[in-house]
Amino acid sequence: MRNIGRRGAVVLGITGMVAPLTLALGAAPAQAASCTTKSGPYQKQVEKFLGRRVDGRQSAADCTAIRAFQAKHGITPNIGYAGPVTWGVMDLMNKQKAVGKKPNKDGKCPTNKGRIACVNLTVQLSWIQDGGKLVYGPVPVRTGRDGYETRTGLKKIYWRDIDHVSTLYNVPMPYSQFFDGGQAFHSVGLSVWNPPGSHGCVNMTRKDAKKYWTLLKKGDDVFVYGRKPGT
Repeated sequence: MRNIGRRGAVVLGITGMVAPLTLALGAAPAQAASCTTKSGPYQKQVEKFLGRRVDGRQSAADCTAIRAFQAKHGITPNIGYAGPVTWGVMDLMNKQKAVGKKPNKDGKCPTNKGRIACVNLTVQLSWIQDGGKLVYGPVPVRTGRDGYETRTGLKKIYWRDIDHVSTLYNVPMPYSQFFDGGQAFHSVGLSVWNPPGSHGCVNMTRKDAKKYWTLLKKGDDVFVYGRKPGT
């Protein structure tokens, strides 16, 4: 982001509060007024994730369950189609669950910095550690979408604003902790799995953003690494 002044810069990290876009992984059928009867390319995987009978054939009950998942996480079109975007969200959830309570098992987030907030873009997880000790997390996050990627590297929290409001988008950014220009940790009023992502900020649930606010302070380190799927 170009330098347009401190206040102007920070607002550019606001999450993308726009309708989710279908990712360039394939397209679902056009929006319809009712549930689709078509089986999607990821039908079996989606059925298994939702605890449905895994037969690869779309049923009315399958569609209802898929639509509920899509509605919860802002996936469009919300017609119950087991397409690449829906499966992509589910697959990410599976990978996040597999991480368990050892998010820094690969040692990529520095352990010689004392207290530090880590962000793994590849699995969309963040946590706080102190040396080799896990302090909080890992928690799911929503980072920058394609073209607005959350920048990688070692950074520091330089400004905090508990009741920040974006003057650019006129939307609230509670518990904002800015660490790189306009990019910040903050809570968001939608699913953290809502595709395609933010405008660069690290979105969190209100609970997690509030906890980060209590555990971090100005000057604390932040380390961002990896690459978000689809960017």
